[in-house]
Amino acid sequence: MVMFLFLVIALAVVVAAVTLAVLGGGEGTGPLPEVAPERLHDPLPPDRPLDRSDVDRLRFPLAARGYRMSDVDDALNRLAAELAERDARIADLESALAGAQAPAAPHVSMEKQAPEDQR
Repeated sequence: MVMFLFLVIALAVVVAAVTLAVLGGGEGTGPLPEVAPERLHDPLPPDRPLDRSDVDRLRFPLAARGYRMSDVDDALNRLAAELAERDARIADLESALAGAQAPAAPHVSMEKQAPEDQR
């Protein structure tokens, strides 16, 4: 019984010492100092369109509960805007190509029909 009581008291002293050390009750200046938030080291380039290598190099710094939401949101918003711009450009080019090919198609078909009519 005495040994059990000694182990309980020793455990309480160890837990108290660890708690005081973590909270800054020892020789420090108080609680643990605040750590500066880690920011994105290699952000997406603002002066040119993104390419595949920019996205491959993109690494988000870890925060207390995963990634910093503001960094991820900024990167996703930038990617979404550039993808929307590229989709609009592709649609414009496809419609221009379809418009350029449409008048040429009847002309080609008439040339093919002309020799058949002569037979």
